[in-house]
Amino acid sequence: MHYAIEVVPLGDYADPRNILRLAKAADAAGWEGIFVWDHLGYVWGAAASDPWVSLAAVAAVTTHLKVGVAVSPLPRYQPHVLARTLVSLDLLSSGRLILGAGLGAIPEEFTVFGGPGDTRQRAGMLDEHLALLEQFFSGEPVNHRGEYYIAEGITFTPLPLQRPRFPIWIGGESRAGLRRAARWDGWIAGTTDEHGQITKSPEALAEQAVYIQEHRTSEAPFDIALSGYTEPGQSDLPQAYAQAGCTWWLESLHGYRGSVDEMLARVIAGPPNSTGQEPPP
Repeated sequence: MHYAIEVVPLGDYADPRNILRLAKAADAAGWEGIFVWDHLGYVWGAAASDPWVSLAAVAAVTTHLKVGVAVSPLPRYQPHVLARTLVSLDLLSSGRLILGAGLGAIPEEFTVFGGPGDTRQRAGMLDEHLALLEQFFSGEPVNHRGEYYIAEGITFTPLPLQRPRFPIWIGGESRAGLRRAARWDGWIAGTTDEHGQITKSPEALAEQAVYIQEHRTSEAPFDIALSGYTEPGQSDLPQAYAQAGCTWWLESLHGYRGSVDEMLARVIAGPPNSTGQEPPP
């Protein structure tokens, strides 16, 4: 089992300086990654920061944390623009990027700007976007004219440090989402609601993990990342999910759970079964 922190960048956590405080503490305390949500919070009345700016800053001030989004709604972005951002972040982090990708759970973040409100359309955009990113990162000439995107006669450069590309984890709880995840490198989901109540049991996860494996066509390693809450030293809960197939536990940090200082204290205490570290200067 690997352990990371997941920051919900709303409210006080919309200030990227607070995300940096958590990241520095996580790097010192033995956590293995940091993941940040990607939402246009202001659409529904919540302050939210840009995940790419925050993660770039994290990559520059940490040494070993994996950096990723959990998850980014790819239909919001043009593939050729996002590809440049992703490669820059992979290079800046010396190959520590993980891309969490989804179709977008809040339609209003699309529709208020004239974007697609239809879930099936966004799903089609997501699949085409991912396929196009993979073509870009091959280093070969790309000639693509699809239903949603066009790339005519280009060769993308520079390439990601991770080859053939960084890991891609898929978000989504539907059967279609699980089948999509099976085609890539991992699946990412939650175990609790905003108040800490468990919404996905280890038994439910085990059923979903079996369904994913039934649709896998590759023998490559596959990650399942789950977000949830633990207290310092509480290893039994993550281990119950590990037995059901989970490989990454993401400790969820947000305003409903506590203040920035309270969440900083949880990070300093370290992952479950950790003795923790002193806070960074």
